[in-house]
Amino acid sequence: MSEVRIAAEPRTEFGKGAARRTRRAGKVPAVLYGHGTDPQHIALPGHELMLALKTPNVLLTIEGLGNGSELALPKDVQRDPIKGFLEHVDLLLVKRGEKVTVDLPVNLIGDVVPGGVIQQEVVQVSVETEATHIPEAVDLSIEGLEVGTQVLAKDLKLPSGTTLSLDEEALILQITDASASAGATETEAEVEAAAEAAETAAAEAEAEGAAESAE
Repeated sequence: MSEVRIAAEPRTEFGKGAARRTRRAGKVPAVLYGHGTDPQHIALPGHELMLALKTPNVLLTIEGLGNGSELALPKDVQRDPIKGFLEHVDLLLVKRGEKVTVDLPVNLIGDVVPGGVIQQEVVQVSVETEATHIPEAVDLSIEGLEVGTQVLAKDLKLPSGTTLSLDEEALILQITDASASAGATETEAEVEAAAEAAETAAAEAEAEGAAESAE
């Protein structure tokens, strides 16, 4: 897994105004918590943090703290809904050898069988793994899976040292018949079209009734 060193500065001002000033200075407000310690309010360099967070479950070595450096995992990242820039980050303290629960993306490998369509129900799986050895993803080969095949969580081949934290019977994906899927899509479209036509007709009838009443 990736480990990134990043320098922190303590924050002594709080509130929306203080947060805006921090962001204008090119930094991101953050809170470091965990292991029964008091939360530490810090500011992190915005550009470096943005690059680091491009890696899922990146392990951060937070430097510049009063008690030395600390290891932390991003737990909650808040972004501006329109511009996408970082607004605030919650960081969870971890120790080497400690187990943590994280979500790993399911990485599909191979091509679906001719005539088949992948219906993926779960794109991330919750697992327990060592904090300093978090895998990047769970690989799932779909090569050769026949139409009708279902892959459950218990069927996944997890990286060494990793265990499932979700229901073993949870459906990850299934391979369905392409023609059947196309037919279902057409039927859904027909139902939607019929519903829209009925709404239009009802609206027109209501409008005509209102006009007659006005006369």
